This record gives sequence, structure tokens and C-alpha cells, in this order.
Amino acid sequence: MSVSVCMATYNGELFIKEQVSSILSQLGSKDELIISDDFSSDNTIPIIKNFKDHRILLLENTHHLGVVKNFEKALMVAKGDYIFLSDQDDVWLPGKVETLVKHLKENAAVQSDAYIVNSKLEIIGPSYFELTNAKTGLVSNLFKNHYMGCSMALDKKVLRIGLPFPDKIPMHDLWLGFVSELFFNTCFIDEKLLLYRRHSSNVSQTVTVSLFGLFQKFAFRLNLIRYLPLLIKRRYFKRQLKQQ
Repeated sequence: MSVSVCMATYNGELFIKEQVSSILSQLGSKDELIISDDFSSDNTIPIIKNFKDHRILLLENTHHLGVVKNFEKALMVAKGDYIFLSDQDDVWLPGKVETLVKHLKENAAVQSDAYIVNSKLEIIGPSYFELTNAKTGLVSNLFKNHYMGCSMALDKKVLRIGLPFPDKIPMHDLWLGFVSELFFNTCFIDEKLLLYRRHSSNVSQTVTVSLFGLFQKFAFRLNLIRYLPLLIKRRYFKRQLKQQ
């Protein structure tokens, strides 16, 4: 079984080296780290290229796609049996890959807890799960998304239904969590396997404050429900192809 780690980068020169190092140390020779860079203007790309590691596949955008489409680009080329999502500025703790792969034997999506840290990796929150009351469940996650991409790992079969991303989804992790909850087994584990770094340059919003208003949140959830027939159709055709 092989692992594909999909990372989206954009002007991440401050922390990218530390994050890439923490990931590569956990990957085998047949695994891959796919990095899709969203037209960075700093030293992100030179830092990545300086690793000179055959497991890194660097995709360089010629224009700005935005975080959702940038992640989609990396996910579309992933070859691994198991898919891990990664931000550019966190640090993976030892055992993250091994632990989540074990849980993926029985679940299509798994998410670990994380320490919330500042730019210097000092702990400012002992548990992401406790802070957000994170839990699995379709209804629960429709009301408030508890999936955080940088802590998620997926079986490849989730991508076969979830890709390509439909238009107007708020974030990739919310969508992949929704697909996983609809069709597969999921689990959250209490082990903290990530240093989730929060700083002034984060692309994603903080864990405590939403950038979206109530109307936008409602519209996002309606969109998810609106795409339900599309997902059912995709799943049906994937099953038909598998049986042929």
C-alpha cells in the first residue's frame, strides 16, 4: 500500500522547509509528496526544489487558482492507495502516517487530534478536538464542519467520488468530509499527531472565528445538499465500471 501526501502552497517560505522535512521522514521510497504551488512570489519553490528528493512532485501554477482548486490539482494526480492532506506551515509529529494508515484499514476517512501552536511552535491550545467539540456524523458536520484537512487521511475511493470538486464549495476538507460521511465509515482518533500552526499569514481561517456570515454558511450547506444527486450518480458509475 502506498501513500500520497497532497500539499497546497502559496508564499510559504517561512515554514515550508520544516513541514516538508517532517513529512518526508515518515514516507517510504514508493510514497509521494505532491506539492501544488499557487504561483508563489517568494522563495517557496526554490526551497522545495532544494530537497532534491525523488518522492516530491512539484506542480507550479502559472496563475493563482485559490486554495480549493490548488488542492484539487494535487489530488487529481495522486497515485497512492491512501491520501493525506497537508498545509504548508504545520509540523507532522512522529507516527502520524503509520497511525492513520492503521485506521484506514477499516475506515475511508480518519482524522487525528492536533496541538494548536503559534509561529514558534509553542502550544496555545492543547487540543483541536476539545476546542471545536469535533465529532463524526453527517448531520453534525452539515451544521458545523469538524473536518480539518491537515489532520485528515483518506482511502483513495473517497476521491473517486469526490473529484473533481463542484463549483462553489467553501473548502476542500468540508467537501471530502461530506462525501466520506455520506458513503463510508469514518473515525476521529484522540491521538495528537500534528502541530497545527496559527500565525498572521495563514491562508485558512482560525479555529475559533469564522470568516463567513450566517447567510453564507446556510448557502454553503444548501450547495452540499444540491450536489447529492451528482455524488450518487458518480458512485453508481464507479461501481458499474468496477464490475465490468
